[in-house]
Amino acid sequence: MASHGELKILTGTANPALAKAICDHLGCLLTPCLVETFSDGEIRVEIGDNVRGDDVFVVQPTCAPVNYNLMELCLMLDALKRASAKRVTAVIPYYGYARQDRKVVPRAPISAKLVADFLTVAGVHRLLTIDLHAGQIQGFFNIPVDNLFAAPVLLKNIRELTDNPDDLVIVSPDAGGTERARAYAKRLCASLAIVDKRRLCPNQAEAMNVIGDVQNMVAVVLDDMIDTAGTMVQAAKVLMDKGARQVIACASHGVLSGPAVERLQSSAFSQIFVTDTIPLKQKAQGCPKISALSVASLLAKAIHNIHTESSVSVLFV
Repeated sequence: MASHGELKILTGTANPALAKAICDHLGCLLTPCLVETFSDGEIRVEIGDNVRGDDVFVVQPTCAPVNYNLMELCLMLDALKRASAKRVTAVIPYYGYARQDRKVVPRAPISAKLVADFLTVAGVHRLLTIDLHAGQIQGFFNIPVDNLFAAPVLLKNIRELTDNPDDLVIVSPDAGGTERARAYAKRLCASLAIVDKRRLCPNQAEAMNVIGDVQNMVAVVLDDMIDTAGTMVQAAKVLMDKGARQVIACASHGVLSGPAVERLQSSAFSQIFVTDTIPLKQKAQGCPKISALSVASLLAKAIHNIHTESSVSVLFV
């Protein structure tokens, strides 16, 4: 047995299906946890089993409703701390507020840092997440942070798109995602392209150009998340205009807020792959173009390695 006691997995209400799938891979049962809401909106949490001296993992992405799920997670962490759990790891597949990682205007908060402080004060000992929007968020914590990559899950499906890597081009939808796209292209022995967006003058649409050759190729537009899908849909259109044979979208996190699903359904994309770090909304489930790939096995391996004090770096590919 590991030095941190018995392994126990808990989940909030944000993504219980993912937590159950993780338990299936680990061959264990979810530890019962009562989470309910009073009529005035306050959250009540009660851990349903003894966790004294145990190694506890709480699965709770801070996706929409972000503030509710974040508060629910903090209350669960506090409950576990007060119940004398030996170590508590927050498994946050999708880290909300990650895009607010710096001050871009005066008198603005650094929200990602504040969330890190919330979690630390609530009693977390370790953080396990997937594809942080900004890697420097790891430095907002004074505890170990394991930022896994969804690449093993996404790469498997991308490889199945074509038998010839020469027909494949990995596309970054903006200059900021070039490093991520280059890493995927290298693993797939595929070529690389970048969509360059420029606003020529105020109140005019952006001029979009493609850096790289996409003529008669399968173009895979890669990003860490799809939120309102505006950038992704524009990228798909310009790629088709430049002669791409087929355009696919891949992202770690399917935020899919606002008009995202409608935009994707009517877009030039033939398929959109996301992972289940965030549960698909009902209207997204009804969209035949959108598929959710499971990261349960990846997270289960990481949890097992953390619990047994084995290397987690073997999962960083």
